[in-house]
Amino acid sequence: MPADWANPAGPTVTLTIARRPALDPAHRIGALLVNPGGPGGSAVDFTFDASTFFTEQVRKQFDIVGMDPRGVGRSSPILCSQDLVDAKPSPLIETAAQYAATIEYNRKLAADCAARTGPVFAHVDTGSVVRDMDAVRVALGEQKISFYGASYGSLMGEQYAERYPEQLRALVLDGVMDHTANVGTFLTLETDAAQDSFREFVAWCARDEKCVLRGQDVDKVWAALMVRARAGTLSNPYEQPEKLNPASLAQAAFAAFYEPQWYSFAYYLKDATTPKKDATTPKPAARSGVPPSPSDIVAHSFPGVICSDWYLPITGFPDLHRRLSILAGRAPQMLASPLALSATVGCLGWPYAPANPQHRIVPPPGMPPVLLVGTRHDPATSYVWAQRMAQQLGPAASVLTYEGWGHVNYNRSPCVAAVADKYLLTLARPASGASCPAVEPQPFGVG
Repeated sequence: MPADWANPAGPTVTLTIARRPALDPAHRIGALLVNPGGPGGSAVDFTFDASTFFTEQVRKQFDIVGMDPRGVGRSSPILCSQDLVDAKPSPLIETAAQYAATIEYNRKLAADCAARTGPVFAHVDTGSVVRDMDAVRVALGEQKISFYGASYGSLMGEQYAERYPEQLRALVLDGVMDHTANVGTFLTLETDAAQDSFREFVAWCARDEKCVLRGQDVDKVWAALMVRARAGTLSNPYEQPEKLNPASLAQAAFAAFYEPQWYSFAYYLKDATTPKKDATTPKPAARSGVPPSPSDIVAHSFPGVICSDWYLPITGFPDLHRRLSILAGRAPQMLASPLALSATVGCLGWPYAPANPQHRIVPPPGMPPVLLVGTRHDPATSYVWAQRMAQQLGPAASVLTYEGWGHVNYNRSPCVAAVADKYLLTLARPASGASCPAVEPQPFGVG
């Protein structure tokens, strides 16, 4: 594919695709392109693991096809120096000096990644990805495709439908992105979602006897850990002697809310409060000043993709400080969405203008019905985003509300899977206001 679709005769990008043929060729419907999100998730790996995610009926009647997006996985991945990636500063910036240092870091990272990646680094926006998707459709010999997009993959689905409505048979978006939010709305809605997930964790701990913190004031436990994190005295209970700062402690909570892994997160807080004294995990060896070897180069697509797709302007440290103060008032435990704040701060001083900034999707003629799966207590893609996307798409959109927790729930809720499967297989849409009941989390996030 051309690295720059505006210059088809220029440098090229190599895409990697995986295809699992339909198990029942006689009843094959077509190709179901899939993407697990990220940005940075491998659709090729997702396809390899399709038997653990998609139901047998879907696998019987669809070829499952995964294309690693440009810059991701096996498709000309964005490569950066390990040392630089590891040196990422905390997104909870507290001083003007930290703000300036973050801008310097971001510019240094962008230059390093661009040098190691090549021409595609400047062209990893989702607008370019959807053009790749349609080229894959043509290569597959499909007149139309169906698409399942989870999380950031939903943005690919939205923009493919916007550009190629006549080539789309069905579209399922699970964990819906809203690509209209400005920086203030983006930070606010995402922070509200993260804080809501924390409150749901606290409520679960009060009602489930398996929570090791049951009977304790979880808010006080958390506040005490935050005090230690700010003082630099809080150790990661499972990776000592690593120290946790407020941002990394909030990130640990945020990650636990994805499944959700409430049981194991409660143990994490308990063990962080009373760490084992016999932990002897050695510190990693210090790196020398020699240039990185190939093993010191890592794939790191997140900032390159985010800063290509989102215009998140911050005018200076006073502006960021004001926004962080407002967010902390809305989210006294989480302080801010780790995901949204990392995205915003990671684009400070980024030397490339976004090629695919936010815009409202106007449903084009020929757009098929779209199934939006919104999770009531999603920590990463706010339920409000699904509602906002439904408003943009109008009558083309049907919203299925999962009344539970976690991020992306096709594979965790039999009800969600049944509704999505019926739509994929028959194009039958759920009734207005359709919802699926919550599935209580099982120990250690299994369920």
